[in-house]
Amino acid sequence: MTIFGFDVINIFIFLPLIGFFVMLSIPKEREDFIKWTALFFSVLTLAVGIVICVFYEPYINGFQYISKMAWIPSLGINYIVGFDSLSLALSMLMALITPISILSSFNYIKKGQKYYYAWILLLETSVIGVFASLDMFLFYIFWEAMLIPMYFLIGVWGGERRIYSTLKFFIYTMAASLFMLAAIVILFISFKQQTGISSFALEDFYKVSILGKTALFCFFAFLIAFAVKVPILPLHTWLPDAHVEAPTAASVILAGVLLKMGVYGYMRFMIPIFPDLSLRFAPYVSIFAVAGVVYASLSAWVQKDLKKMIAYSSVAHMGLIVLGVMSFDKTAVSGAILQMVNHGVSTGALFLLVGIIYERRHTRLLSEYGGIFKVMPYFAFFFILTSLSSIGLPGLNGFIGEFLIFVGSFRTYPILTVIAVSGVVLSAIYMLSAVEKMFYGPITKKENENLNDLNIREWIYMIPLAAMMFLIGIYPQPFLKEFNKYIDNYASYISTEVNNEQ
Repeated sequence: MTIFGFDVINIFIFLPLIGFFVMLSIPKEREDFIKWTALFFSVLTLAVGIVICVFYEPYINGFQYISKMAWIPSLGINYIVGFDSLSLALSMLMALITPISILSSFNYIKKGQKYYYAWILLLETSVIGVFASLDMFLFYIFWEAMLIPMYFLIGVWGGERRIYSTLKFFIYTMAASLFMLAAIVILFISFKQQTGISSFALEDFYKVSILGKTALFCFFAFLIAFAVKVPILPLHTWLPDAHVEAPTAASVILAGVLLKMGVYGYMRFMIPIFPDLSLRFAPYVSIFAVAGVVYASLSAWVQKDLKKMIAYSSVAHMGLIVLGVMSFDKTAVSGAILQMVNHGVSTGALFLLVGIIYERRHTRLLSEYGGIFKVMPYFAFFFILTSLSSIGLPGLNGFIGEFLIFVGSFRTYPILTVIAVSGVVLSAIYMLSAVEKMFYGPITKKENENLNDLNIREWIYMIPLAAMMFLIGIYPQPFLKEFNKYIDNYASYISTEVNNEQ
């Protein structure tokens, strides 16, 4: 599908890659030019994404903007990309987060600027490619390509323990992905044996029938690969370290979009390919997800480092999303998809705000603050607003997503849902406690007496996120209706399997 004669989906995917190569050709001496060039390509990509959204038809069944061409015909590998409402929503989230992340780095990154911004643009192409891929081999290529820019962003521009955190992130993700690759190859061989056709196309993988231990291996290979990315307890330990050591932009992209790749993998690949096994093991996955909600919430409560607290809160919120997906209830799934967007907005904003205060004070310890509402009232406004959004205050975006998850999951797992609600209570405790420690009371540290409030650049990237918090919170229906057709298709995989069992 083209718009005004342009193959917009490929422009959307590869425009940041063009920016990547342009960045590498810019002389190091042109620092200001480097920043604005990166911002230009990211904003242009967002503009293309907006055009795609304007012409997207939410009531059409299946994928739109499909682009297909032969890649390695002898192996049945093709370049196939397309969007439905789920993949488009997450791709747009990446397109929104990227220019914001670049803009937030203007004063923070001093060394190797052109490589830093180049890696961010390459990361954008990789992530959008993951969401758009309709060929399993192509999906795996984009999935693994994402590791390269994240490795360098954390490993070069991260904190003191950046090498440890980077290797931990890389090993966790790479090891789990290799099992997924093995499962993809097995599914490819099985489809060829059953049909005589060589194909890695996603729609053909949906038709594969495998049984016994082979099916179990493939199922758990996908389950673990995506569980690491979410991450689900006990595979979460890489995330807090990665967040704490990552530069602000990398943390924003990691929390805002990359974690959603795991949930997306469940919904796009694992559950449709293995509906029977997904249904059988969903209660156990849900137990680990809810355990992660409680554990991460308690861990966040005792953190002294503000960024680490937000990192653990991110694990807890992702656990709620997995609970909604594994409930196989249309209301809960609708809430989970919306909450993926909400989490990207709210948690991304929190990491941006941590970056703002860190640039001024070079510390993230809560004990180093106190009373700074007096000197940074606008910063305090955005931080308090985002905190209330994160804990699900009615009228802000976090509320409606969590509400739908709880309503739907209660019909499937009433006890687990009640336990999961404790995570919301705990989030209110640790977030509001952090707000009190940072902003209220007397100013006890001399370094805080003359802190500068938000500058124009920081206003520019915080206002859109704050606007989305209010917009989704007050009027979520336009967002929810976009997912209706996808949710109907998603529910059909499980309902068919339930009917077969009956």
